[in-house]
Formats: sequence, C-alpha cells, structure tokens
Amino acid sequence: MFSRSSIAMSWLSALAMALPGVCFAQDTLRIGLIVPMTGPFASTGRMIETGVNLYIKKHGNTVAGRRVEIVLKDDTGTPDIAKRLAQELVTNDKVNLLAGFGLTPVALSVAPLATQAKVPMVVMMAATSTITEASPYIVRTSYTLPQVTEPLADWARKNSIAKVVTLVSDYGPGIDAERAFRERFSSKGGAVAGALRVPLRDPDFSPALQRAADAKADALFVFVPTGAGTSIMKQIIERGLDKSGLKVITAGSIVEDEVLNTLGDAAVGLASTQHYSAAHDSPENREFVADYKAATNGGRPDLPAVHAYDGMHLIYEAVRKTAGSVDGQRLVDAMKGLAWMSPRGPVSIDPDTRDIIQNVYVRKVMRRYGELYNVELETIPDVKDPVKLAKKKSP
Repeated sequence: MFSRSSIAMSWLSALAMALPGVCFAQDTLRIGLIVPMTGPFASTGRMIETGVNLYIKKHGNTVAGRRVEIVLKDDTGTPDIAKRLAQELVTNDKVNLLAGFGLTPVALSVAPLATQAKVPMVVMMAATSTITEASPYIVRTSYTLPQVTEPLADWARKNSIAKVVTLVSDYGPGIDAERAFRERFSSKGGAVAGALRVPLRDPDFSPALQRAADAKADALFVFVPTGAGTSIMKQIIERGLDKSGLKVITAGSIVEDEVLNTLGDAAVGLASTQHYSAAHDSPENREFVADYKAATNGGRPDLPAVHAYDGMHLIYEAVRKTAGSVDGQRLVDAMKGLAWMSPRGPVSIDPDTRDIIQNVYVRKVMRRYGELYNVELETIPDVKDPVKLAKKKSP
C-alpha cells in the first residue's frame, strides 16, 4: 500500500520530468572551478576563489531552484593538468559549467572539451583575444589585452611619448599586448625601438631591462601576467630606471592593487590603463571592496576577484533566464547580451563574440589616505575587443 504523501511525491516527480525547465530546491547547479591554487600564479587562483565565494555569500547559494555547488580544482597553471581535471569534472563530477582559467594556455587546452561536451566555459582571467574563438561555449568576463592596451598607446602619444621599448611575457596575452601597442602607437606616429620578450615561467628580467635602458627610449611599455608584476617592478626600481628619465607605462599588470603598496613611492606617477581599480568610485565598488577586505583580513581586491564576481553574476542570471535549465546551449544563448553594473562599472556580453564590453580607465599611481592607489583620470567607455572588431569590419 502507498501513502497519500508517497503518491503525491511520485506524481510531482513525474510532472517535473515532463515539464522542461521545472526544478526543485534539491536540484544542484554544479560549477567546476579550475584555477591555479599552487605554483607561481597561485595569487590569481586565490582571488578568483574569493570572488566566487563573495558572490555566493551575498546573493545566496540557490538560483532558480538549484543549489549552487562549487567543485574547486588546482591546475597549478599547467595546461595538461587543467585538461585532465576538466575531463574528470565533466565525466565524473557531472558539472554543468566550467569556470576560472587563470592563464591562456590553460583555457585553450580545455576549449575542445567544452565544445565536445557542450558545457559552458566561463573564462574569469585568461586574456588572449582569440580565446572565445576556440569554442562556441566560451564566454569571458575578464578582458582582452588589446582592449586595454590600445588606449594606453593613444595616451602615450597624447603625452609626447615618441619612442618606446616594449617588454612582455612570451605567451599569448603578452604577444597580444606587444602587437596591439606597437600597431596603435606606430599608427599615431610613434616609434618602437625594441620588442623584448621574456619566458612566462622563471623569467630573468635583467638582460631585457638592460637592453631597454640602452635603447634611450622615452618609455618602457611592460606587460607580464598577474603575479609577476612585483618582481619586474622591483628590478626596475633597483636599477634606477624609474629615475633615469625612462617612463614606465603598463596595461596594469605591474601595478596590481594587491601588491601596489609594497612598491613604495617609486611607483607614484606610474601611468597605466585597465578596466578595474580598487579606487573606482562607485557604490557597487565601495561595497565590493569592503566585503573583500572583511573576507581576507584587510586584503585589497584585484582583477581576478572582480572577474570571478562578475562571472558568477553571469552564471546566476543565465540560469534565471533559462528558468533553471542547465542545457549548455541554452545557457550560452542566455549569457549573450546580458548587461549589468559591475564593481568596475557598466559591463555587457557582446552577443556576437561572447567577450565582455566595458570601460577602460587611464590611471596614475597616487597616494590616498596613506596608501597607494591607481586613481582613474580618464574613462574610455564601452570598449570592445579591437581585434575582433577589426575582423568584423574587414571585407
């Protein structure tokens, strides 16, 4: 004999299976978070994890009737490890989405799996322009290097910088940054006196910095990944390049908010372009910074944290839009065109490229309230990835 309650539950279960998009609180939204938690890029992974947790704490651990579960995996910044972990997450853990991806080689190694398994892949840090072209299931909430580098080239020419040496890490984003700066700077009448590259892992900046000093340029443009900026900036200071008349300009990576105070007054006045600063003046960012400090014993948020926070917002809103469905294609389609007010300012997802559209800010390092901050001086609104924009315009 069956009780009335058991019959009712059986009827409800059958109804749920018959109606797509209907789900109950016990249903789970599983997100595989692949980030470097150990190794040279561990700070990126920690900030992404913190950004994810902050969003869940603030907005709850359920969305559209699904309980949100994060399955964290440490890829150590190694593509082969990331690929294996992603396979395990999809096959064994049955995740509905993949997220994180601190480095371009890691993101590219997982892209074919996302396509094969039809699992959305939210990129929260890796910044090479071509990443979203590697799979139709990739959506990015971070940025592209050309997106923040071209405005810096414009600023340099407006400020009488005529001759520059570029110094970048030798991998996708670094090459993107080098190319974007060189092409834009040259188109404005500037000259690139040298293009220097250093290995991504275990870099020795000394020879490159000496060559930059010998070139007698007006400025040194630098891009290295998050986590490596402190090392090169300290070597610039130790060599006295900051006092030699050689201006140092950057797409943000050597004046990261997390470590800016450790650089001291030698960093004051250093110009950069970037899409987020902890000093960004908005109610959303003041609240975000306060929450981050409370969660990290006084830490200061940087790019990976806000990218991850926005990545979770994108996921939550897409799941709401699909009424709880976790079908991969439906989720990606729901993400296209979404717009919201981020701690960094207004952002949206380009429906054509699945890349983020956002403001880029010209900043200078200044001392405020006894600390160093990247103070925003100029806003370039609604910047798309210029590489994809150029491809779209070409015949």
